[in-house]
Amino acid sequence: MHTVYNNYTSMPEPAKCKGSIIPSELQSSRAMVFAIEEINNSTELLPGIRLGYQIYDSCASVPMAVHVAFQFLNNFDTVFSTDSNCSQSGMVMAVVGDSGSTTSISISRVITSFNIPQVSHFSTCACLSDKQQYPSFFRTIPSDQFQAAALAKMVKHFGWTWIGAVWSDTDYGYHGMASFLEAAQKEGVCVEYSVAFHRTYPQSRIQKVADVIRRATAIIVVALATTLGDMRALLEELSRVPSPPRQWIGSESWVTNPELLRFSFVAGAVGFGIQKSVIPGLRNFLVDLSPSQVAASDILTEFWEDAFNCTMKTIPSADKKVCDGTEDIQNLQSQYTDTSQLRITNMVYKAVYAIAHAIHNAVCQGANATAKCDKLTKLEPKEVLTELKKVNFSQNGYDVSFDASGDPVAIYELVNWQKNKSGITEIVTVGLYDASLPLGQEFQINRNITWMEGSMQVPVSVCTDSCPPGTRKVLQKGKPICCYDCTPCPEGEISNTTDSTDCLPCHKEFWPNAKRDTCIPKPVEFLSFQDILGIILATFSVLGACLAIITAAIFFHHRTTPIVRANNSELSFLLLISLALCFLCSLTFIGAPSDWSCMLRHAAFGIIFVLCISCVLGKTIVVLMAFKATLPGSNVMKWFGPPQQRMTVVSFTFIQVLICTIWLVLSPPFPIKNLTTYKEKIILECALGSPIGFWAVLGYLGLLASFCFVLAVLARKLPDNFNEAKLITFSMLIFCAVWITFIPAYVSSPGKFTVVVEIFAILASSFGLIMCIFAPKCFIILFKPERNTKKYLMNKNQS
Repeated sequence: MHTVYNNYTSMPEPAKCKGSIIPSELQSSRAMVFAIEEINNSTELLPGIRLGYQIYDSCASVPMAVHVAFQFLNNFDTVFSTDSNCSQSGMVMAVVGDSGSTTSISISRVITSFNIPQVSHFSTCACLSDKQQYPSFFRTIPSDQFQAAALAKMVKHFGWTWIGAVWSDTDYGYHGMASFLEAAQKEGVCVEYSVAFHRTYPQSRIQKVADVIRRATAIIVVALATTLGDMRALLEELSRVPSPPRQWIGSESWVTNPELLRFSFVAGAVGFGIQKSVIPGLRNFLVDLSPSQVAASDILTEFWEDAFNCTMKTIPSADKKVCDGTEDIQNLQSQYTDTSQLRITNMVYKAVYAIAHAIHNAVCQGANATAKCDKLTKLEPKEVLTELKKVNFSQNGYDVSFDASGDPVAIYELVNWQKNKSGITEIVTVGLYDASLPLGQEFQINRNITWMEGSMQVPVSVCTDSCPPGTRKVLQKGKPICCYDCTPCPEGEISNTTDSTDCLPCHKEFWPNAKRDTCIPKPVEFLSFQDILGIILATFSVLGACLAIITAAIFFHHRTTPIVRANNSELSFLLLISLALCFLCSLTFIGAPSDWSCMLRHAAFGIIFVLCISCVLGKTIVVLMAFKATLPGSNVMKWFGPPQQRMTVVSFTFIQVLICTIWLVLSPPFPIKNLTTYKEKIILECALGSPIGFWAVLGYLGLLASFCFVLAVLARKLPDNFNEAKLITFSMLIFCAVWITFIPAYVSSPGKFTVVVEIFAILASSFGLIMCIFAPKCFIILFKPERNTKKYLMNKNQS
């Protein structure tokens, strides 16, 4: 179609088509003639009735399409006849075409008012499924609505989330791209750019589109463009200047067209095409052209002259010889004669048969084999339209039917442009898409795909690489959702999937691993017998207990000596036993806490230490009272004999037993998992139950120790045997210092070190008592026996 410029001063020229014949379109028109002749020769379909036809060229132009629509409405009659001469004429029953969506829309708007059905073989715009606007439109090729969904699923299937898109500035491209962008968004695919172009655009505008493709970061280019017009114009522009490799994803309108295979940089293109088919006898019909047939048709004449570079006129032209009938169309390499991949041609074939079946159902009665048709029936296009909605048949193994929108079942072949061993690019079928299959099973790949530059590896096209587990996606401001930063999960949270948008917190007893992609159980910490600290403290506990037992053995072995008898041997033995128990009770603090160990450790510690202090207190009181007894007229010692000493120890200890009993009955200590001190580990420890009970035990112990310390200080200068009061003073001083410093250390120590502090306090105070009170006496008993005599003691006292 050539462009006409009107000056509005004279009548415009009539619309005319100019340009060379498109072989593929000629093949489609001849396939329609072939199908009509098959039907006219059939004894089952429309027996006794012949279909007439007339072919118009819309020239892919809206004005021309409207012109020819009015032309056949005004001048053309559809004929039903039993012989070659039309004996009865009627109005147009149906229209096959057009090839383009925009021109089909124009034709449909004209003929809809006449209820004339239109069956297109190549108009795929989803807009034509709108029965409100196009109630008489049908098609044998699937709607772009299905192709858009298939393309989006394919893009997602190969992991591409960052793509570019180009489309023809036509109804086909506009509606097709709108459907694709909507489907892509649902699949989580982002589009870096979406630009429209048209073959009639100035070269500078097509060049800008090519520059956008070259500069873009997206490797994938989805193209919804018409075949020989728009797509060829774009590829020719891209071929002028080398561009980075691009993976082309094509629509059925161009990806199966062999004329574009010459653009080698598109090799590896993948797209959806209409299913290949076989039409028996078609090739013979196409090449069975006699010179007289060619001369009788202007279109065939033009094709013949272009194909063989000759003229059908009797006078040769300057650059062409006269066609002499020796031209061999059998071996002609042309899209017209190529029937190896009948795709769109089969859509024309099915469209003709669909109309024939609709007419048959309207004018014939009975099954096809026994049908009786009334050729005199006055048939209206509206009746054909009604029957066309109900057709359901199979032709050459291909099912034909229409849904409520006038669309067929959407079945596409997945095709791939692959180079063969000779370096020639071929269109190879590698898979199938069947929209009638259950969700998730529509898409099938059954052959290897060759990608751009001959690679067998699927190209990667993402705005941002996938975020690995352990991180989460943070969108980049002002960019599509496919562009993001990968941020490590916060402390205590994980993500165990790729491209996670959120991190999930671990359960309170779990903690993320180093990669933060899984939660692992927190390590459990407590002072165990396997820890170095536990081993050291347990060793000192056992050594202390052994020391107390050895001391008691020494005292027992020398129990008749003056130094043992002079130091209240009964209280000394009781004190040594209680000290041994003090050393051993620290072992209850080591190991995993349990209900019984938590109660035992605190209760045993409180009671045994009060027993120790009670013994020390008893010894201190005895020292003081012994000095009072030496005064003239004093009778005080009768109140502090052995029975009274025992009663004192028992009384003081009973009070502590009572406190511990109340504590254990009302709110005893119990084991807990401390999850707050350390976030990354669990501390097993004993909760106090009632803090009042715990501090009451320590308070009572401190009270006794303070009282004992005061009495010892008062008695430190008394002339006692070996000055035991002074030794008790030092021992109580150490004891009080240890437990005074214990309180802040206990409160501030984290985790298992709380237990360590408590054990250290027990051991330190216990060692202080045994070393200060008993070590000097053992030294004399073992190494200075000359001092362990009554004479020496008496002299010491006198001095």
